[in-house]
Amino acid sequence: MSNRPSWDNYFVKLAWLVAERSTCVRHHVGAVIVKDKRILTTGYNGAATSVKDCLEMGCLRNELKIPSGQRHEICRAIHAEQNAIIQGGYNGINIKDATLYCTHSPCVLCAKMIVNTGIKRVVADIEYSDNTFKALFLEANIKFFTLHLENLIIAQVT
Repeated sequence: MSNRPSWDNYFVKLAWLVAERSTCVRHHVGAVIVKDKRILTTGYNGAATSVKDCLEMGCLRNELKIPSGQRHEICRAIHAEQNAIIQGGYNGINIKDATLYCTHSPCVLCAKMIVNTGIKRVVADIEYSDNTFKALFLEANIKFFTLHLENLIIAQVT
């Protein structure tokens, strides 16, 4: 019997590794865009390139006591899914028909971007309480799954 993870588990675990680069003080989120079992781009949530992030400045959303999932425009961070999509455009990588793996399910803003990129499948580990993206994905025929990984331990080869 093999300890090898499924492809979905493997890429979600990689999304968690990418999330370690996050500069958000609330949630560390990572995303990996994959096509034909090949990694195309990655992204994590953090401030735009060359500007101060929340680790340096503090979190305005925390200071204003804004609940998670609300008032995204106040946050300095770009979401992990957005950063992964942006990297595709920046580097000229075609992400159409790919799968996006993410530590968390997308907000509705990210879901709109995912629809317009032509991504066909989204796999997340954790599902946020705001699931407004689901109706959009259903209408756009994007498959969505959550894994709920029990542990993220790297299996040792024996």
